[in-house]
Amino acid sequence: MTGLHMDISGPGTGAPLVLLHGFGGDGSVWDAVRALLPDTLRVITIDLPGHGGSLEAEGRGGAGRMAKAILAGLDRAGVGEVHLAGHSMGGAVAALIALRAPDRVRSLTLVAPGGMAPEINADLLARYAKASTAAEIRACLTEMAGPGFAVPQPVIDRFVAARARPGALAALDETYRAMFPAGPAEGQGVLPGDQLAALAMPVAVIWGTDDAVLPCPKPPALPASFAFSVLPGLGHMLPEEAPEAIVRVLGHQLAEAGRGGAGRA
Repeated sequence: MTGLHMDISGPGTGAPLVLLHGFGGDGSVWDAVRALLPDTLRVITIDLPGHGGSLEAEGRGGAGRMAKAILAGLDRAGVGEVHLAGHSMGGAVAALIALRAPDRVRSLTLVAPGGMAPEINADLLARYAKASTAAEIRACLTEMAGPGFAVPQPVIDRFVAARARPGALAALDETYRAMFPAGPAEGQGVLPGDQLAALAMPVAVIWGTDDAVLPCPKPPALPASFAFSVLPGLGHMLPEEAPEAIVRVLGHQLAEAGRGGAGRA
């Protein structure tokens, strides 16, 4: 097994911002967000185990295994406290990291996160897990995005190349099966809501109303302590569809954590 792939940028000396992508992607999905972040902020983008540069890393499979592997990888890199943001499956991983090591997470930002409710488009993700040609990948990503969003050709080309690597599709299949412990018909595994509600750090959730992968919930479905932003007309690919909105929320999260979370630890 190889180690986790981490892309580290910025000279910041405080707690870095760690970005986790979703199922079937890699750290490059955050490129548009990273381009808008302050140059003074230290940013660590991690490829999830079984994805991108972490294809053979320890921790392949479900979100729990990934969370454990990422915590271990941060330890090896000498990283202590972090601001944590995760998209889709990366959101579920980020939430699990916050639950397991709350003293290390200064703020938690969840972008259309997995694990909030059983509802999920398992059929679309099954097709995405098997997609290898440009046409197949484009069809899946177009369905995931909001109306009118054109998936850039370089994104398609990058994913075609990534999935051509030996073992890449098998790793995606392994991860897909781990997402559904009771089978796809029963929906995804759900994180413990009472434990999420007890998190002391600032938590923000961002969701698009036209998300075809994970339906945008009504506010009562999330803990009342979570700051919930709903983006009308946008789909599941929010790091690419709405990088400015994500950066605004991240900026608020970092400021909130700096103020002590408005009374929270």
